[in-house]
Amino acid sequence: MAVKTFAAIYVGSSDLSLDIYEINGKKSFKKIDGISRIIELGKDTYSDGSLSIESIKLVCETLSDFKRKMKEYQVADYRAYATSAVREAENSELIIDAIKRETDIDVRILSNSEQRYMNFKGLVAKYENFHQVASKNTAFIDVGAGSVQISLFDKNNLIVTENIPIGALRIRDYLSMIGSKSGKMDQVIADFVESDIVTFRNIYLNDKEIKNIIAVGEVIKVLKKVLPEIDTTERISKEQFDRVYSRAVKLSPQELTEKYGIPYERATLILPTILIYKSLLNNCKAEDIYAPNLSFCDGIAASYIDEGSRVAFSHDFSEDIVASATNISKRYRCNQSHLDAVSELALKIFDSVKKIHGMGKLERLQLQIAAILHDCGNYISMNNGAINSYYIVENTEIIGLSHKERMEIANIVKYNILYLPSREKIQAELGSCNYITIAKLVAILRIANILDKSHLQKIEDANITLKDDKLIISAVTYDDISLEAGLFESRADFFEQVYGIRPVLRFRRNI
Repeated sequence: MAVKTFAAIYVGSSDLSLDIYEINGKKSFKKIDGISRIIELGKDTYSDGSLSIESIKLVCETLSDFKRKMKEYQVADYRAYATSAVREAENSELIIDAIKRETDIDVRILSNSEQRYMNFKGLVAKYENFHQVASKNTAFIDVGAGSVQISLFDKNNLIVTENIPIGALRIRDYLSMIGSKSGKMDQVIADFVESDIVTFRNIYLNDKEIKNIIAVGEVIKVLKKVLPEIDTTERISKEQFDRVYSRAVKLSPQELTEKYGIPYERATLILPTILIYKSLLNNCKAEDIYAPNLSFCDGIAASYIDEGSRVAFSHDFSEDIVASATNISKRYRCNQSHLDAVSELALKIFDSVKKIHGMGKLERLQLQIAAILHDCGNYISMNNGAINSYYIVENTEIIGLSHKERMEIANIVKYNILYLPSREKIQAELGSCNYITIAKLVAILRIANILDKSHLQKIEDANITLKDDKLIISAVTYDDISLEAGLFESRADFFEQVYGIRPVLRFRRNI
């Protein structure tokens, strides 16, 4: 395979970056060049709610420069993404349209979960020691300009991920006025940060001790410059971190710039960032911080090669999404045995009618997540379980899924129980969701769910085959499944409407 040149463009909250990569026949990638420009878009959005005309012009000028660099390297393909500063701006659609009009670059706005998931892919792709470090209780901390993402791992398995709106740029701009009046900026920021970190600890950590922190984000690279005499290529001990804190808290941004050559805009973010990590270290009781050299563009490149199956990663990213959903279901005390049974049956049906539905890996994953979360609303009220499940999924971040994908899942769990109206009647509430995808996956989930209506896993095994115009479900059971069989036909009617084939339940009872 010939070497392919790929460009990753990041429109971030505090800077714009372009990295050029080579993807070669050995299924690997490496950075060969990169440029960046500090533009604090988040300052506009977080204070005024939208980007100014001047900021939009700066973005377009910078991206035009990036495009010339891409032509210089004869880039074969690229991906360009914007994050929270554009995502949260009231004029986000106008920003994207202006960029396309002025530069002919297609920029896609990432949801927070997609953004953090992409960064995580970059970490796994570039950090060789990830699995070794994450084998113990580990917190993956992504401190951005607008927020902090905390993902907890145990034995390399994702336990939980949560976003907290205490990013470095947001804190700096929000508290600068208060800090100047109080005379003790570091203490003001520390108090502000601590309240959110303590809330996270009380909800998710309880008595769990976090051994390691893996820190990523643009400012973490800058922190290393404050401790130049110690090799902090990767691991920063708590003692070393305390020394960084002692130095940084005594110096103004201007002094940090002059002494360590840190760009002034970056220097203004050091104190908020350090205090975030200090609070995390104290509350997690971690022993070390691991700070691999990682940029968001690395995550874009890793995601690009993963989406095209151009490289085989040692980590199964889809399992992280499933693990995240499973932990949500546990939070709402769902019956895990029932969820496992429904998930297994749903995926069997999906695979059996693959030639008919024409859906792919993403929809299969959505079906699996819907099966895992379909009962979570019962924790709030069993009278309105489906509606409550919808609102839980709507308002709970699932790492790796876009807002549209998550809302499709929310509708699947809702209409798993409720009548699904025509597209015309619910178009307003569906927004950009794909009605056909929802209908197809609802039809499958309804069949799978009814086959364990008793929640007792009476079906030991099920062989599912497509024959002529029928979907034959041959079940083996040691128990009486009269309840499941009696309710099966009503679910089969909707399935037949959607797919044009009739599900038929045949069962053999072993004694």
